[in-house]
Amino acid sequence: MKPNIGITPQNLTKVTEILSAILADGMVLYIKTRKFHWNVAGESFMEYHKLFESHYKKLEEAADEIAERISKFGAMAIGTTKEFSEMSQLKEFPGKYPSSSEMLKELLIDHETIIKTLREKIDECADKLKDAGTADFLTGLMEEHETLAWTLRRYLS
Repeated sequence: MKPNIGITPQNLTKVTEILSAILADGMVLYIKTRKFHWNVAGESFMEYHKLFESHYKKLEEAADEIAERISKFGAMAIGTTKEFSEMSQLKEFPGKYPSSSEMLKELLIDHETIIKTLREKIDECADKLKDAGTADFLTGLMEEHETLAWTLRRYLS
């Protein structure tokens, strides 16, 4: 049964497409953060290891919330690495193992990319698609990415 929540079926479809792309970005960033957690080395190994762990846990929780929101709108959430890779705007670098400072920079760039996308999609959801709930949800997600980006930026200062 399709949701009857005051959003047109066309707008619900568009919102779930937006959420799916955001889920893909979040999962690619999650996987990358996990990779860096597993492979970080050097003088500040334990600090970065714990930092990356705290970040991937937040990204995992966010991904679950995004997928559940997609489901609330009557759609199916994507869930394979192939789908995530195809739908994400973030770049992966198989076989590359950067230094810890390069890891921080790469993650920061990815968070900032997601933040910029979220800013655009918040306005689109609120104004064009008439979905204040998703705009509010995306605002909270953006704020979380801003916090994670700020943390990474502080390490690079």
